Amino acid sequence: MSNLRFLVVDDAIFMRTVLKKMLSEEGFEVVGEAGNGLDAIQMAAELQPDIITLDITMPVMDGIKAVPGILKVSPNSKIIMCSALGQQAMVVDAIKKGAKDFIVKPFEKSRVLQAINNVMSR
Repeated sequence: MSNLRFLVVDDAIFMRTVLKKMLSEEGFEVVGEAGNGLDAIQMAAELQPDIITLDITMPVMDGIKAVPGILKVSPNSKIIMCSALGQQAMVVDAIKKGAKDFIVKPFEKSRVLQAINNVMSR
């Protein structure tokens, strides 16, 4: 499982850095990062990552709007939504559109790894 390729999408560089560090420590490869949903769709098409961590609230295009576009250009990618507390309704919406799991900020490594296991075992 350590050969999984990730695309990390969040408008906050700090959050991307935290997540990249966690993933790298577990031996995963972060192949790209994006700061909004539109860039995420373009990068997903180009990189075809195994897993995409996708923030909900971002400029240009939010994560929920990006889900269908990502799955259209990279149908095998599994999407894990990243949400702040209180965004449950948005997470449900994203899952209806095709996201596979979610993690809540601030990230706990055990929950991040659990979400990765969940989406890869489906």
